[in-house]
Amino acid sequence: MASAAQVRTPKKPFAPPREVRRPVTHSLPPQKKEIFESLNAWAEDNILVLLKPVEKSWQPQDYLPNASSEGFYDEVMELQERAREIPDDYFVCFVGDMITEEALPTYQTMLNTLDGGVRDETGASPTSWAVWTRAWTAEENRHGDLMNKYLFLTGRVDMRQIEKTIQYLIGSGMDPKTETNPYMGFIYTSFQERATFISHGNTARHAKRYGDVKLAQICGTIAADEKRHESAYVRIVEKLFEIDPDYTVRAFADMMRKKVAMPAHLMYDGQDDDLFAHFSAVAQRLGVYTARDYADILEFLVRRWNVGELTGLSGEGRRAQEFVCSLGPRFRKLEERAQAKVKDAQFAAFSWIYGRQVQL
Repeated sequence: MASAAQVRTPKKPFAPPREVRRPVTHSLPPQKKEIFESLNAWAEDNILVLLKPVEKSWQPQDYLPNASSEGFYDEVMELQERAREIPDDYFVCFVGDMITEEALPTYQTMLNTLDGGVRDETGASPTSWAVWTRAWTAEENRHGDLMNKYLFLTGRVDMRQIEKTIQYLIGSGMDPKTETNPYMGFIYTSFQERATFISHGNTARHAKRYGDVKLAQICGTIAADEKRHESAYVRIVEKLFEIDPDYTVRAFADMMRKKVAMPAHLMYDGQDDDLFAHFSAVAQRLGVYTARDYADILEFLVRRWNVGELTGLSGEGRRAQEFVCSLGPRFRKLEERAQAKVKDAQFAAFSWIYGRQVQL
């Protein structure tokens, strides 16, 4: 196995150096590997039912002007007229969310690194876990498609810079620090699906406030998908707590000690080495996704999985239980201190909106 010093970080122009690339860690104990295979039938009855049939699913075209209709140009002009009323900082958040969605190949790849029989071994495996991953990917794929096409039609953003950012991000990948461990992997996806549900829900509310009801509908529709996907991943971890509470609570604590990295944390546009931090700062200021939301999600999962009521744990399990149950209030105090230290307004230029400055 390569040492950390031997793992080389890609250089520009492929991708900027963002972090030390860590060697692969397989932390799932051998005796745990049969658990997910034994849950294959359970997943079919409890997880696959949360998918929607393709013929009953919405598609991006349902929310966009129809290029084959005589009224296409009028519909585009109407869309652009509504978009003129929306401020730049909103578009920064919407673009950042869209780029995150467009990096979908990375997320499917991440799920297929997980050990324990949950990955899609052949690319068309019939196991419930593999069927879920492919169908989840197919449902998620519509999100980036819809947001990308909408942004293109607005005429408000620099699509070439956005497309470069997507290419950089997919090429850079991500390291969620799940150690190819499905316990950690499904805890991570539970957290992330709720985070995207919150983010898209907030962009929907902002769009409605700016008078673009159709954009609000787009964001709200995507948020509803994320909520349904959150339900699936939360249900998986709930089952793990039921059958293996000690190891599951330790995995939960391990993920939270590392802090949950956002999927697009390696975002780069070829210009701004701090692009993700700048995008996150705008989202924080607008209330699209905030440090408070992070704490809310953690506390929601602790309640949802009844972590505080777990009994019969080992000493390490009890320490993990105490740790995760105390984290929410600690995060809130840190956030209050950080907000109290906020200095004068700062600004950053975003290539996505032709280099215009936006307050962070």
